[in-house]
Amino acid sequence: MIRFRRLALAALIPAAALSLGLPEVLAQAPSPAPAASASPSPAPPAAPSPAASASPAPAAAPSPAASASPAPAATPSPAASASPSPATPPPAAATTPAPVQTADPFGLETTLEARKVVMVKGTANWDSAFDTLIDAFKALNTLLDKQGIKPAGNAMIVYTSTDDTGFTFLAEIPVEQDPKNLAKDMSIGKSPEGKVLKFVHRGSYDNMDNTYEAITNHLDDKRLEAKDTFIEEYLTDPLKTAEDKLVINVFVPLK
Repeated sequence: MIRFRRLALAALIPAAALSLGLPEVLAQAPSPAPAASASPSPAPPAAPSPAASASPAPAAAPSPAASASPAPAATPSPAASASPSPATPPPAAATTPAPVQTADPFGLETTLEARKVVMVKGTANWDSAFDTLIDAFKALNTLLDKQGIKPAGNAMIVYTSTDDTGFTFLAEIPVEQDPKNLAKDMSIGKSPEGKVLKFVHRGSYDNMDNTYEAITNHLDDKRLEAKDTFIEEYLTDPLKTAEDKLVINVFVPLK
């Protein structure tokens, strides 16, 4: 916009000079008339009129200089407008891609290896399922603590059968040595093995219905048939972790 104004002022200067030169020509035209007249009296009135008309010409002459004077003042403005240009590089830094968080595996094919476990059999109703599983884990941990045996892996639940009212299960904890004095329904055995599909659940046990529904839809889409059993591996300790903070691997063996 500043440059446009400077060009407009430059275009107006020739027009102003032309308008200022026209009165001077008109003032010089009547001057020969007194020389042709015989009486000297009319000459004096005609003489002042050119002087009066000539006087504005010098006064108007500085106006182009005055109009030209803003031109130097306007020249620093492009330099000032150029100064913000270094501010343009910051957006380039903003375009750096943010790190992408890797999603949990969903339907990842993997292979489980059998491990020595101490286990306890149980039966539960769906309404009190999580409390029943917690009691089973507590019984196993109490046994191991009394004998000074540390778990060798994450606690697991193996669902052996389910129906509309409840399910039967095996609560398992991996160990490296055989515990003694096992309580009723406890035994030493092996954890499941073989090829499975791995899914991950985050949140409370009650919300696992949504995870299993998604698993069912995945199996249907892939036209896969699962076995009657499935395994839950508790990556977070269910005895010490808030229920809504649980992280559980769900393994689905395929036929």
